[in-house]
Amino acid sequence: MSIRRATPVALLALTATVLVCSRGGRSQPADSDEATPAQPGLDLATVERAYRAAGNEQVRLHLVEQLTWIPGAAPLLGQIVETDASDQVALAAAYALRRAQLAPVIGALERRMQTGARDPATRERLAREIERHQVFAAGQNLPHFLREAPAAFSLDLDKKASVRVLAFGDFGDGSPRQERVAESIRRLHAQKPFDLAVTLGDNFYPAGVNGPQDPRWQRDFARLYEPMRIRFYPTLGNHDWLQTDSPAAEVLHSAQSSYWRMPATRYTFVAGPMQFFAIDTDLVSRAQLDWLDRELARSTARWKIVYGHHPIFSYGAHGDEPAVRDNVLPVLRGRAQLYLCGHDHDLQHLAPEGGVHFVVAGGGGAQPRRISSGPRSLFAASRNGFAVIEGSRTTLSVSLVDEDLKTLHRFTLGN
Repeated sequence: MSIRRATPVALLALTATVLVCSRGGRSQPADSDEATPAQPGLDLATVERAYRAAGNEQVRLHLVEQLTWIPGAAPLLGQIVETDASDQVALAAAYALRRAQLAPVIGALERRMQTGARDPATRERLAREIERHQVFAAGQNLPHFLREAPAAFSLDLDKKASVRVLAFGDFGDGSPRQERVAESIRRLHAQKPFDLAVTLGDNFYPAGVNGPQDPRWQRDFARLYEPMRIRFYPTLGNHDWLQTDSPAAEVLHSAQSSYWRMPATRYTFVAGPMQFFAIDTDLVSRAQLDWLDRELARSTARWKIVYGHHPIFSYGAHGDEPAVRDNVLPVLRGRAQLYLCGHDHDLQHLAPEGGVHFVVAGGGGAQPRRISSGPRSLFAASRNGFAVIEGSRTTLSVSLVDEDLKTLHRFTLGN
């Protein structure tokens, strides 16, 4: 039985002040990352009548999704957990009930942090506790020590005149498409080696991994990418969050692999003239934003590159992710030069804002989706492929390459 769970990026509706992505707010099947927005104007009595009259399981699931965001629905959700004939509907109601019950706690902590001047240590503690409850609301087993970033570390590439980095997302589905893209990456690496790679989330479809030793590590990662003998520095996507244990499993797998290096769900490292900042856009918490702000301020790197799963701007199937756009972008303006992401299964380059260029490289193996051009578009293609970043002390170049190893688009920053 597949269990429909809340999309982690949909938790904004818990309170007006919780900083998480607001793409709809729903339970969803594990093979989908499309959001179903809550219908406006629905009241509790109307939804309850519709639920009690519904004989179809899928209809009841949809109605439970609506109840998630209606005030006062907790008693009805509790009844559904206990009495609905479908385990799937009952579990969806349990997830919704947990979110509804934790919303006042998160809101109260947010208001406490925002009222009056507080010393930095107290603010940091409150931000950590707010994030902890947000993780609980999402139903994840993700303790703080797996979320909190370690100190910035260096890959000791300073002696290289130029550092070459592979970047792609939306790939781990075990499909022939993923194998073709991986083979192309290996061929390009043989021609001109990469120094490292970053992933842009949705590392494992349809719902992440069961644990650090899930067989999919071998099938969907090791056999395809480890022959290159380069280290991968991943971020999480919404599919990696769907299974309760998956985010923790992806961090903990680092202890078992020489090539999968994910010290936490957010972290930063220096690679020659570039500093990379990996963020988890499934939970855009105040604690993470404060960390990113501090680390960008401390950085002395020539090029600052932030990467996560959800787009700030996009003309793909999903479009902009409002919570990332509204909360992450202000931290990046005037400091970072590049934001890399996936989520939309395509390749895009969008015009800069505040000195930040935006690249979508979500063509790592999943089925490409429709893409259109918009006012910010500098390039857009519905193709499988990946990005190549090359940084020197004077220039930063980004190429978007398809599975035929054709360079579709390239731009260069600096001299």
